[in-house]
Amino acid sequence: MKAVTWQGKRDVRVTDVPDPRIEAPTDAIVRVTSTAICGSDLHLYEVLGAYLKPGDVLGHEPMGVVEEVGPAVSGLRPGDRVVVPFNIACGSCWMCDRQLYAQCETTQVRAEGKGAALFGYTCLYGSIPGGQAEYLRVPQAQFGPIKVPEGGPDERYLYLSDILPTAWQAVRYADTPRGGTLAVFGLGPVGQLCARVGRYLGADRVIGLDLVPERLAMARRHGIEVVDVSDLDDVPGALIDMVDGRGPDAVIDAVGMEAHGSRVAKLAQAAAGLLPDKVSQPMTDRFAVDRLAVLHTAIKSVRRGGTVSISGVYGGEVDPMPLMEMFDRGIQLRMGQCHVRRWTDEILPVLADDNDPLGLADLRTHRLPLAEAPRAYEMFQKKQDGCVKVILTP
Repeated sequence: MKAVTWQGKRDVRVTDVPDPRIEAPTDAIVRVTSTAICGSDLHLYEVLGAYLKPGDVLGHEPMGVVEEVGPAVSGLRPGDRVVVPFNIACGSCWMCDRQLYAQCETTQVRAEGKGAALFGYTCLYGSIPGGQAEYLRVPQAQFGPIKVPEGGPDERYLYLSDILPTAWQAVRYADTPRGGTLAVFGLGPVGQLCARVGRYLGADRVIGLDLVPERLAMARRHGIEVVDVSDLDDVPGALIDMVDGRGPDAVIDAVGMEAHGSRVAKLAQAAAGLLPDKVSQPMTDRFAVDRLAVLHTAIKSVRRGGTVSISGVYGGEVDPMPLMEMFDRGIQLRMGQCHVRRWTDEILPVLADDNDPLGLADLRTHRLPLAEAPRAYEMFQKKQDGCVKVILTP
């Protein structure tokens, strides 16, 4: 089959790889009909190459049709239309019983000290072949895949694989009081959905911050108050002034480890990427730093006693944090990989509404054949051609 494979820094290719097969009684094989490129995939494209090897199949936002199921999978049958969550969980261990599916003890990658295995996301998370491919083997299929109705465009349900529940969790963690103000840093795909979900779940005012004109325009179309940070020297000061001289009740960081405005950390990441993997991996494990400009700005922007919710991916081990200010101002931090299945029962009725209350029809900017994945990755990373979200069709 054809699949998108990692070959090196900023080098992904569509190559022939073996067709997946049932390997365990709880497996299923899904024929992929749509698969998206996530902002997290760009971290693999740029800074996390030490944890990949040439030929690794990428992608963790797929949906499709069940082709085959293992003997222990009773809830699915061939022909079912499903969305596949990006994290792999059994649904029945101690962690899963507490709806902490991203920490599933059955699939935890203990050798690397990490949580539940993820599709297409490095040896740190199990080196499980990803979903940017014609077919996908789905472990723990007795629990993971989400059955969705037949008919309608894939985009109505595809985002259940990752970015929509990730946004939903970020907003729930932010815990903006009804009638309060939520600020969202970063208006990429997750940030766009954070802003829309924030309004849907009751925030009176949602402010989105970014510096890419197309992203700002998209958010504005959905009733979000936008701020172009390239026009500001003091973002926290501006937000505090905008919201009663106190600042927003809650802030979401939807950017993560590759934030603009972090020159020293960017150089450190680039230098690590030039080292051989055997040197780079242990250095990253012990001494990695993130680009923290956005996270620090979020912390300084939220009101006293407010909450900063982090959905952007971070990977640093020695990141400096302004703890004195955080402690003095009584700021709460909530973060983590999304527990996808924890939120799907809340989200599915929203998706069933033909009025499209979250505006999901206005998120994907590009749909391309799988064969054009290399161009799509480059376009998405460089924010070319108004690119906000790319979906690939195998």
